[in-house]
Amino acid sequence: MTRPHPPAVARARLLLVGLFAVAGTAFASWLARIPTVRDLLDLGTADLGLLLLVGSIGSLVTVTVSGMVLQRLGTRRVLVAATVLLGTALVLLGVGPTVGSRALLAVGIFLNGVAVALGNVAMNVESARVERALGRTVIPQFHAAFSVGAVVGSGAGALASAVGVPVGVQLPVTAAVVVVWRLASLRGVVLPPSEVEAGERAGVRPLVRAAGSSRLQHGARRLGTALDAWREPRTLLVGVVVLAAAFSEGAANNWLSLAVVDGFGRSESVGGAVLGLFVAAMTVVRLVGTRLLDRFGRVAVLRASGAASVTGLLAFGFAPTLGLAGAGVLLWGAGAALAVPIGIAAASDEPVRAAGRVAVVSAFASMASLVAPPVLGLAAESVGARRALVLIVVAMIASVVVAPAVARRPVAAVTPGVPAPRPPADDAVVTGSGTPDVPAPAPASGDDAPHRAARVRRHRPPPRPRTRRRRTPDRPPTPGGAR
Repeated sequence: MTRPHPPAVARARLLLVGLFAVAGTAFASWLARIPTVRDLLDLGTADLGLLLLVGSIGSLVTVTVSGMVLQRLGTRRVLVAATVLLGTALVLLGVGPTVGSRALLAVGIFLNGVAVALGNVAMNVESARVERALGRTVIPQFHAAFSVGAVVGSGAGALASAVGVPVGVQLPVTAAVVVVWRLASLRGVVLPPSEVEAGERAGVRPLVRAAGSSRLQHGARRLGTALDAWREPRTLLVGVVVLAAAFSEGAANNWLSLAVVDGFGRSESVGGAVLGLFVAAMTVVRLVGTRLLDRFGRVAVLRASGAASVTGLLAFGFAPTLGLAGAGVLLWGAGAALAVPIGIAAASDEPVRAAGRVAVVSAFASMASLVAPPVLGLAAESVGARRALVLIVVAMIASVVVAPAVARRPVAAVTPGVPAPRPPADDAVVTGSGTPDVPAPAPASGDDAPHRAARVRRHRPPPRPRTRRRRTPDRPPTPGGAR
């Protein structure tokens, strides 16, 4: 298969690493200040869970249609839209609590969910394209860059809290950095279509034009193609893996610092530092995860990750001291590191369907974000945030059970303009050369029909190479036979 020029791939990879890093910074900068936001607006735990639910709704609605939007508009336009929405959201997330407005905060959380979902689908599809162009596992490195950015963001949030920087200043400044960085990266981050993608487009579009489809019919065709992945059992099982991973990682992002503050009576800066510990563990494992995946495979690594997450969660939830709980957080973060990259890679095995499948598994992640805030919020009201996080163990066990679904699937090469070969019919006889020899149909009428049908059934393909028989006086040509 023809691959893009190496310098273009290297540049796209570098720019994409930067986009993942700045996304992580923006994400963690907001999450690290959640305790401050709660105090400024005098929110209870359940109220905070409901507000976070608004962002999950925006994310879920967005990822449902993001595959179709990405196919229609392309990665660059989608990233521009996501950048504008994210910048607006960060400003509102800082201004809303400062002026005491829950409505502004809710709008900011909703737009943040929309922007993150839209941008994540686009970046994950491009990361899979870069991995295929390089011919080796690199997707965990992009997610490691996100984790590095999240460490920076959580550290900045903890430092801003310690020195008294208001959220109304920190988050708008973060928004300005994010918008400038992302817009400056758009020129070289998108690779040209591969041979497989070009072949798919060349084969499908002429058929659409030849059928005389209207714009409305073509749009319906695009929508149907984008939604086809929802009927694929393997994609849905991969979605379960991503759902469990998103439940685990999202719960840590939303509740870990608060669980440390309330469960151990520590300050917000200590809670932010423990969140940074979780993200740091994820980062290290993602950096070395490419070798682990290439050596042991997706299924084995996913099972080991689930076991590590379960052990770490139980340690954090029931440890008597902050030191032991911190060790559990390290193990939990290590186990949560590779599940999402594995799911994205599994959904992107077939390039021409990658956008729709990544959108589906991202929708599962949004479903986890939709369920986690209210469930964990209600549980935290009864048993505390630290014990409530132990509920994630159920999702981790489900991820281990469906782990075989992420096994790598081979992709057949596609040549532009040449339709994919079809398997032989059930009644075809495959010869030694691999060519199906389908029996010829018998005539509908005529006295010779039964004899001709019998001759066809007795026919067997001659051995290779095929030689032409010479006519001899003692072997006249058979009437009605093959000539």
